[in-house]
Amino acid sequence: MRILLATDHFPPFIGGAHRWGQLLALGLARRGHEVNVVTEWHAGLPRQERSGDVTVHRIRQLRTALPRFVGDPRERHSPPFPDPMSIRDLRPIISACAPDAVLAHGWIASSVALALAGRGIPLLLSAHDYGYFCATRSLLYRGKTCTGPAPRKCLGCASEYYGGTAKGATAVAGVAGSRLVLRRSMAGLQCVSGFVDEVTWRNLVGDGVDGRELGRFIIPPFLDTEPVGDESAADEIASWLAKLPQEPFILFVGAIRRTKGVHVLIEAYELLTNPPPLVLMGTFHEDTPDHFPPGAMALASVPHAAVMAAWDRAMMGVAPSIWPEPCATVSIECLSRGKPAIVTVPGGMADVVGDGAGITVPQGDATALAEAMQSLIEDPDLRERLGRRGMMHARRFEGDVVVSEYERALGEMVEASGSCAS
Repeated sequence: MRILLATDHFPPFIGGAHRWGQLLALGLARRGHEVNVVTEWHAGLPRQERSGDVTVHRIRQLRTALPRFVGDPRERHSPPFPDPMSIRDLRPIISACAPDAVLAHGWIASSVALALAGRGIPLLLSAHDYGYFCATRSLLYRGKTCTGPAPRKCLGCASEYYGGTAKGATAVAGVAGSRLVLRRSMAGLQCVSGFVDEVTWRNLVGDGVDGRELGRFIIPPFLDTEPVGDESAADEIASWLAKLPQEPFILFVGAIRRTKGVHVLIEAYELLTNPPPLVLMGTFHEDTPDHFPPGAMALASVPHAAVMAAWDRAMMGVAPSIWPEPCATVSIECLSRGKPAIVTVPGGMADVVGDGAGITVPQGDATALAEAMQSLIEDPDLRERLGRRGMMHARRFEGDVVVSEYERALGEMVEASGSCAS
């Protein structure tokens, strides 16, 4: 197949969504498909380049010509509505690539949908969060999981999130308009977890799309198994590991902020009896705590390879998010290293710890989180049992398995549309 992958995020910038796009594109190319990637253009990067067996095209935005509207000039993000300049750049790329199918991830999807108009090429929409119907992408309203969009509620929420009514209204109107565009254009929906599938199908697809039968696929994120690297990389990992406690510890990995439940984790940690050390690895933000309790430490900007090595030293992993996590890859990494994971629900994390590979607790419940951690601290046999199950369960997130599922989904859509070239 000739496949066009359109995504908001792609290397050289670092992040889970960036790595997902790169791994998927390279994985499909290794299976013999002709893969082109479309992503946002950033200053200092070429408009087109070859990355392994994949060609990367970078498209401009309307804001490219209006730099004062760009918050971070180093990394631009797609707007929550079809961008006229992006559509203009996309059309010749689509014509030149002549894809059999397009997979679109993020807010770039609405621009892709309009650029595909009239071409008969199936569009598979990939949902990794709630951005196709939620202006803040978080499905979080007043600190709790949102029940779904409503104009007045969304306007107030987005205005607070973006720091002003004008920006909030633009985001809400953009998402609402894009929803109509995507409903008319999509041939299928792929979500990273059962929870994301349920809420996205309800709030984006609704009661149907003009009688068309849509493909519906649940495909989880990748487990990144990239090799550590050369000797210098090993030295860097060793220097990070030297900062860690010698004894097994509780490990949190992710943005060290309230939406990730760090304040709940700290409260729960202070309830423990004779707790092991607590290590937090991730990024610091404006709402990162100023101090941590005795026995806890926070490390910022830890390389991915060092994080994976830290899992080997950990007693357990915790992902205490207060928002409905779509499907956090850090917990998948935890399971892959044979460590039990404690995650929160509702959200997609129930998929991650399925088959008895971990423990779920209600979001924001420090007491329940403390009880779950205490049970694992006091019962090494339980930790071992969950760890073994976790390693087996993590196999479904391995790269070859995930890429084959995307290949199957795209193939089914191409076959249904009859668009595949001979």
